[in-house]
Amino acid sequence: MTWLRSLGGRITLVTVAVAVLAVLVTGLISLQLVRASTLGDGKAQLVAQADVLAKLPETRRDTLGAREQAALGDTQVAFITPTGEVTGDAAEYVGPALAQRVLRQGRVSTSERVQGATVLIEGRSTRAGGGVVVARTQNSLDAATRDSARRIGLALVIGVAVAILAGVLLGRWLARPLVKVAATARRMAAGERGLPTPVHKPAEIADVSDALATLDSALTTSEGRQREFLLSISHELRTPLTAVRGYGEAMTDGLVKEADIAGVGATLVAETERLDRFVADLLELARLEADDFVIHPQPVDVGELLGQVHDAWQGRCSTLGVTMTVSAPAITITTDGRRVRQVIDGLVENALRVSPAGSTVTIMAADHPATIEVTDGGPGLTGDDLAVAFDRGVLRDRYRDERPVGTGLGLSIASRLVTRLGGTIGATNAPGAGARFTVTLPSAAGGS
Repeated sequence: MTWLRSLGGRITLVTVAVAVLAVLVTGLISLQLVRASTLGDGKAQLVAQADVLAKLPETRRDTLGAREQAALGDTQVAFITPTGEVTGDAAEYVGPALAQRVLRQGRVSTSERVQGATVLIEGRSTRAGGGVVVARTQNSLDAATRDSARRIGLALVIGVAVAILAGVLLGRWLARPLVKVAATARRMAAGERGLPTPVHKPAEIADVSDALATLDSALTTSEGRQREFLLSISHELRTPLTAVRGYGEAMTDGLVKEADIAGVGATLVAETERLDRFVADLLELARLEADDFVIHPQPVDVGELLGQVHDAWQGRCSTLGVTMTVSAPAITITTDGRRVRQVIDGLVENALRVSPAGSTVTIMAADHPATIEVTDGGPGLTGDDLAVAFDRGVLRDRYRDERPVGTGLGLSIASRLVTRLGGTIGATNAPGAGARFTVTLPSAAGGS
């Protein structure tokens, strides 16, 4: 039973089943054709024999020689006198009515049922006024058919045997590369990567092998990114945790003076807020990559939303010495306003981080299509930076020692949010200086 569940066993089974079905159909058709052909030949032979006997001189009809008897074979002969008297081996098949038909019509082709057997009869009248009748039972013709049937059956059995052998070989040939591909897949599932996937035939199996190679490459890339991401997370978490632990141990050991407690407390609060923000970003990223992330579309006034952004960030801008300008015409779109606000807040936070005192952060909106641009006053991005701007952690790792950086997840979260909203986000450099992030939104938000 296990063998039948395998691909090779099933291919063999299907091949044999198809072969047997083809044998049965071919055998039935062949037997019918042979039987019809034998019957036709038998009738033609009777016609020829009757015609020959009808032309023999009267003196030879009753005294057929050995050669004539041998030529007749299984055919029986009866002679009819002009008065209707019937003599000869076939007399039992020729009744008075049939004898009169032969004498009147001159040519009769018929069959009779005699003692349960079918007899083929050919009758001819003679010039002398009598007649001759030849007869042959169908059983004698069927005997020849049975001999042909045995030969056909032998050929069909040989055909089935060849089909079974071919099915076994074909099954093994097809199953062998699939078994190798399955073994490679199991090794991949166990954690091995970079496995060789040799090319196989036929083309369908080669496609499976190519797909497996593509999956192997994708898993290698994905797992590499996951390792890098985890290393980045561990480093990001370790820094504030080290500060919190250090101050905690110092306070436990009584090393923090009473006058410094407020400052230490402020530092601890800042570090815990940093941890909280980082964990919140991680959770948001996880929700964005989940299938149950839901969008709640509703009419959104873009100008009003950007005005709320301006009011919310004005205090921070004043503290940093950065000017924020907002330009937004009357635009109403159907989207999830809370998610759009989340995207813009993230872009503004990123812009303020890199914008020095005295610079300007500009937010502009336009219609047809609905776009929102956030331009900072920072140093801008290189061509290489623009290519990876939305890859999580890449810019952070690249500039962590040169300029203020965040968790490395903000732009990645913004990109995924905009995609969920059915829009697009891109990064360019503004004329002069600074980076510009452009969000394009559809008139109606995408679903979950």
